[in-house]
Amino acid sequence: MANAQVKIYTVSQVTTLIKTTLENNLPGRLTVRGEISDWRPHSSGHCYFSLKDEGSVLPCVMWASNFKKVKFKPENGLAVFATGNVDIYEPQGKYQFYVDRMEPAGVGALQLAFEQMVNRLAAQGLFDEAHKKPLPKYPRRIGVLTSESGAAVDDIKKSIFDRWPCILCFYPVPVQGEGAAEKIASAIKDVNRRNDKLKLDILIVGRGGGSLEDLWAFNEEVLARAIYDSKIPIISAVGHEIDTTIADLVADARASTPTKAGVVAVPDAREVLEKLSAAGSRLTGDIKSVIELAEQRLQTVCASAAFRNPLLQVRNRQQQLDEMGSNLEELIGDMITDAKERLNGYYEQVVRLEPHRLIGRKMVEVNELTSRANAAVSALLGRAGLLLTAQENRLAGLNPRAVLKRGYSITALKQTGMVLKNASQVQMGDTLVTELAENLIESKVIKK
Repeated sequence: MANAQVKIYTVSQVTTLIKTTLENNLPGRLTVRGEISDWRPHSSGHCYFSLKDEGSVLPCVMWASNFKKVKFKPENGLAVFATGNVDIYEPQGKYQFYVDRMEPAGVGALQLAFEQMVNRLAAQGLFDEAHKKPLPKYPRRIGVLTSESGAAVDDIKKSIFDRWPCILCFYPVPVQGEGAAEKIASAIKDVNRRNDKLKLDILIVGRGGGSLEDLWAFNEEVLARAIYDSKIPIISAVGHEIDTTIADLVADARASTPTKAGVVAVPDAREVLEKLSAAGSRLTGDIKSVIELAEQRLQTVCASAAFRNPLLQVRNRQQQLDEMGSNLEELIGDMITDAKERLNGYYEQVVRLEPHRLIGRKMVEVNELTSRANAAVSALLGRAGLLLTAQENRLAGLNPRAVLKRGYSITALKQTGMVLKNASQVQMGDTLVTELAENLIESKVIKK
């Protein structure tokens, strides 16, 4: 035992042994049912997660190329069937389940993807009625986006032309398979960009019936958003009566089948003509009634006295004017006569008062009063003059400048203008100003 040699393995060799054992003893491909946990999508597009059940956890990897084929959105807690193979991740020495296909357990992958898409777009408001555009009542130009090889285009054309004359513009697009949704969405955007020239009133997007896989292009988000953003009203006409796609939910109107597209898009010309005929009959009857009523009113007016003898009203007004003129003349005459009588009465009163004598007496009184007033004013002015002279003399006697003419003077400090009363008010070197009767003298204090 002591001489027996123990074989030493490297870590890589052990990992290789385990990898070989797994490859030799496990099936090449396995389908595993489990619940998704620790879902971690990477920016590279690869997805890392685990599948678990009540007793264990299985690490899993799904490469971006395989994940692109998954129609539904994997999330934690979702039960799925995952198909792939088990292998060793040698850098970390752990086994992993490499998933290349995944389907939800209990419901089809496409059905789950459809439900997830509906819930997400509904939460974003793409299905709200407030965003749906009304269809024009009488369209003249209609665009049709569908496959040129399918029966849908013939069904749509027939359903429209059987009901209404208009122009159909056909735009062939793929309606099934890889990239179909993107091409339909691109066609919708292109038509909207060019609609200033195309002048389309409605756009019909549709195809005939098929399985959920066949119709899947009409469940893609890229097409739903193109329909939502379209300025042209869009009718979705996809599949059979029982089929409902996301395009149906987001479109402005839905036709249950391509054959029903015409019923939704255009009115029935026969019904319109019948309505026009009925409206014309009603309008004719209404106009006839209005004319008959007008004729009756005209007959009533013509039967009136004004129309039987139209000058009678004029004559009556002329007679009224004559009567009013006569009454006015009589009233003016009475007013003049009354005024004359009152004027004569006033004249007699004036004569009785002898105004010339009254005026003479008043003139004598006025002259006397004038003389008395002049004398009183002269006396008053004399007394006021004497008083003014006395006040002037008193004011002159009080004027300090008056004594200067008698040889006196006034001395003040030049700096302050203060009049000096004694020598204590000045300092040596101060400048003094002495005011005489007619001039000023400046001096400086050199001695006190």
